[in-house]
Amino acid sequence: MRTPTTARADADPPAGGFDEACRRLRPGMVRLAHLLTGSVEAAEDVVHDAFLACSRRWSTLESPDAYVRRAVVNQARSSLRQAGRDRDKADRYGRAAPVTVGMPDVDDLWDALRLLPDRQRIALVLRFYQDLALADIAGLLDCRLGTVKSLIHRGLARLSQEVRP
Repeated sequence: MRTPTTARADADPPAGGFDEACRRLRPGMVRLAHLLTGSVEAAEDVVHDAFLACSRRWSTLESPDAYVRRAVVNQARSSLRQAGRDRDKADRYGRAAPVTVGMPDVDDLWDALRLLPDRQRIALVLRFYQDLALADIAGLLDCRLGTVKSLIHRGLARLSQEVRP
């Protein structure tokens, strides 16, 4: 697994402190986490956990913005995996699965987007909502460039089927 870049011994520390970066980055990271998880509550938790993890290494980071974004994506993926395990457990034991609330009013495609498998949704959100390059998405998802292209292609194909009149 690739890790985000940390500072070299001769590199300058990131401009601004951790508190300033939290204030500046938090709104965008909450939007990203919201798109990835589909839940306001989960997004808040994801961003909090990501900033907490980043705070431990903040003074050594070369690219804090990229590091925080990667931490948010990783935390969102973990949250989605845990939600899947919770759903499986609820199905197994006959309990009601938790209801996802607070769906974003992003656009008309959100209902179709949230029906996609997690990896396809994450790839599409990173590409079209965060405007990241394919190579950057591959780095965030720890996969090859071809896999990202495939995820986006299949996600778009599925979206087009969902939104047809």
